[in-house]
Amino acid sequence: MAQLAGVRQQFVKVAMTAPFLERDEEHALAVRWKDAHDEHALHHLAHAHMRLVIALATRFRHYGLPVADLIQEGHVGLLEAAARFDPEREVRFSTYATWWIRASMQDYILRNWSIVRGGTSSAQKALFFNLRRMRARLSQNAATHGNASVFAEIAQAIGVSRADVEIMDARLSGSDVSLNASINVSDETSSERVDFLVDDKPLPDVIVEENIDADRRVDWLRDALSTLSEREFRIVCERRLTENSATLEAIGARLGISKERVRQIENRAIEKLRFILRSRYPLESLDILS
Repeated sequence: MAQLAGVRQQFVKVAMTAPFLERDEEHALAVRWKDAHDEHALHHLAHAHMRLVIALATRFRHYGLPVADLIQEGHVGLLEAAARFDPEREVRFSTYATWWIRASMQDYILRNWSIVRGGTSSAQKALFFNLRRMRARLSQNAATHGNASVFAEIAQAIGVSRADVEIMDARLSGSDVSLNASINVSDETSSERVDFLVDDKPLPDVIVEENIDADRRVDWLRDALSTLSEREFRIVCERRLTENSATLEAIGARLGISKERVRQIENRAIEKLRFILRSRYPLESLDILS
């Protein structure tokens, strides 16, 4: 590890001492690479601009990722810039390459800063990389008017909603937490965070199965009910198939019969339904009228 660190330090030292290129020399190297694919010219052009990669990498060091990895990603961006650079546009290569180097580093940070993917849109990326700076600039405002005012101002400046600013601020204020991290439940016992994420609800396949079975049983019951007489159907519906079932007395009063007669008709109708269901669906329908 110490040897690797020494190699990196030597690389940075060499890169920082590389001579600057004059405009004409830079243009000549870019033309040789573009027209003749001269790899020596590409190496010379990239080597002379590695100090630019290192300078940009140090600006992103506060995101907690190794500077050496940022430099490596920046070098990828530098080579991409060299592949796309048009020397005839009269633009300095360093100006053009800065955008590609920064974009490469930012993409690396977004992919590795957290296990939760974020900043997928251009507005979200701008929010991620500018929130801390803007909040620091508006810190006096926050002390006077509160966070809500600051979040609203940042949201307007970047072009996102205030809710997005609040969520990003919460993400940047904390760090990823392992589900296997220990939590002290009491003085003697401890658990892992994952233990508190157990969902007691049925699994999706069980829910779907139950819904399908319920629909099928409704169809069976509807088919069996069609065999009842009008009075039997009315009594069964009012006694068994409504949320607030009617009393025997109330049904008897509406039909002009005694409550005992209502009970007899109900029992006979239920037995008829059981017989029909068992005869047509002998195994599946045993618990429909239980």
